[in-house]
Amino acid sequence: MAGRLFLLSPARCDGERAKLLFNPHAEFALARALRDDRSAELGEVFSFLSGLYFRGKLAYARAFSTPARGVHGALVITTDRGLLPPETRITIADLHSFACVDVAAGETRYLEPLRRDVTALSTRLRRTDAVVLLGSIATGKYVDALLEILGERLLFPADFVGRGDMSRGGLMLRCAREGRELAYIPVAGAVRHGSRPPKLTRIR
Repeated sequence: MAGRLFLLSPARCDGERAKLLFNPHAEFALARALRDDRSAELGEVFSFLSGLYFRGKLAYARAFSTPARGVHGALVITTDRGLLPPETRITIADLHSFACVDVAAGETRYLEPLRRDVTALSTRLRRTDAVVLLGSIATGKYVDALLEILGERLLFPADFVGRGDMSRGGLMLRCAREGRELAYIPVAGAVRHGSRPPKLTRIR
């Protein structure tokens, strides 16, 4: 049976929501966990930072992953630590480190760990296994490095074309709740830009 795992693009770690977590006087639960318990799950932190978009990615990956034995069904792309399971516990120092690396600039601090982990992952995949990118395919900041190693087995949801981040997040969250998996197409050779699709209908 073919397996399927998901790579989730990272949340922005240097924005206004990150500043809330960095505030040593913040009293909401996640900030206290990072300060008092000294760590929190990566998926929880990125869901706070990115809101609907990352929550949708995480819920979707957990609903539809069918990984090979010994392979995580969901892995998060980070700015300087390669691929990490969303259950990985991170500290406020880790978050500061993430915020210091610009993914779009193609820094070595980002690309070397990513290539290392994707190469190691590729050796554990079966011939029929697929890797689905839940992230932007409009630029090369994720796609270029992944394609070099994964080639034709790197897929993405066809319905992502033309959608913005929040639309993608809402679509994935809805699909996860409904148990409705999207159709995937290879990233290699795909049209990555398209006209904006109709807005999602409001969930009652």
